[in-house]
Amino acid sequence: MNASLPDPTQTTAPAPAINDQAQRLIAAVNDAMATPTSFRDETPVPAIGNALPIPQPGRTPMSQRATDASVLMLSAGAASVPLGGVTALIIYVLGNADPTALAVGAAAPIALAVPILALTSLVRRAKETVQAAPPTIHQHYTGTVIQDQRTVNTTTRGMWASTRNQLPK
Repeated sequence: MNASLPDPTQTTAPAPAINDQAQRLIAAVNDAMATPTSFRDETPVPAIGNALPIPQPGRTPMSQRATDASVLMLSAGAASVPLGGVTALIIYVLGNADPTALAVGAAAPIALAVPILALTSLVRRAKETVQAAPPTIHQHYTGTVIQDQRTVNTTTRGMWASTRNQLPK
């Protein structure tokens, strides 16, 4: 068996089909390398806390209490429109009105509402105070009761923590 190795000095040209495939592969790799695959935003980021606020649509952010008060004021304003319209209609129908009578009529609801609102606020505050107070606890015992009011000093030491409770003498 006489096998001979190929002569390294001899070169053989690759087949034309293999050469075309190699050229297409090289072109595809070069095309993929030329296409950007990521994007980096180089705009400077503002420091924390100095960014300007961006106005958002809708109502401005408020606490729940402020929101409730706002809704109450809007409702009261909307409810006053029919009352004002009826008053204007009555004045128009009558043709004339005494300014003093108009002032008394306009001030009467306010004069009645202020004490009612003050009493309502007072009752609400009193109710909150009662609810915030700690409850009174009544405990009834029969027999001998011993109250132990000793203080326990605890010391924990060592790699493997061992706790020794020492009662004062």
